[in-house]
Amino acid sequence: MENLPPDYFVTSMQFTKNTHQTLYKSINPVNPENSLAGKVVVITGASRGIGAAGIVPSFAKAGIKAIVLVATNAEKLKAVAETVHRINPQIETLEVSTDISNQASVAALFENIKERFGHADVLVNGAAMNTGGGNMLEEDADEWFINFEVNVKGAFTLASHFIRSLPSPEKTPATIINVVSGAWYILPQSSGYFISKLAAIQLTTYFAARYPNITAVAVHPGLVATDMMEESFKHFNLDEPALPGGVMVWLATEKARFLSGRVVSANWDVDDLVARKDEIVRDNLLQLKLGATLGKEQFGVL
Repeated sequence: MENLPPDYFVTSMQFTKNTHQTLYKSINPVNPENSLAGKVVVITGASRGIGAAGIVPSFAKAGIKAIVLVATNAEKLKAVAETVHRINPQIETLEVSTDISNQASVAALFENIKERFGHADVLVNGAAMNTGGGNMLEEDADEWFINFEVNVKGAFTLASHFIRSLPSPEKTPATIINVVSGAWYILPQSSGYFISKLAAIQLTTYFAARYPNITAVAVHPGLVATDMMEESFKHFNLDEPALPGGVMVWLATEKARFLSGRVVSANWDVDDLVARKDEIVRDNLLQLKLGATLGKEQFGVL
């Protein structure tokens, strides 16, 4: 990948005329149009990386009522909670050490949420695992599959408990945001991670199809420098953490309802997406599909 231009991962999958790598007005969490006043937000993977540096601070600036911080490291969650309180001392915080690949642990998390807040309004599945790698024939199958335990099973378990906890699972408006990376790229050296994220994109589409009251969107957060970033990606133009954070706040507003069941990139301009709303909905764009024309009609068969 060293021969690719620095802006390759922005321009090669550009869907909107304008792209961004830093925060801008339309997704700024302090913009009154992006207010999430009164909302309770659950963020997994909140103790480090994009979660701690971008997603949590962004939601903390959006006027929310409370934020539930989820990760395995309790001490790091406390530090993130302190950051939230520095941004807005009025926000209630709940830190819950959780193994999202364990059903009992996730059930306990939502019992905590029920006791404290009744239910949550927004779930951000930001926790991720990237294990294995290298030559596919040399990878250990069990280690390879750990990616699916967290990135797919974890995302499913969290979303299913989140939906069950709603006052009316089939009527109460809510938002699920799955952080999925650019899973449509073929990178054999990270097959477990990218294939599991590909499955998470389809998981998003299924939840949206089954629950029309829920806005479910998969988000590629761009290239943000974290401890999970592989060395080979570091020479590309990197995005600031506030970019995906702001986009996810925007996705939790009513303006983004038309994107439910779809995948978007944090680099895409949200105003450009809104301008293409009719086209996106009419042509079922931004969803996984076979790159082929299907159906007997193409052969003149009735």
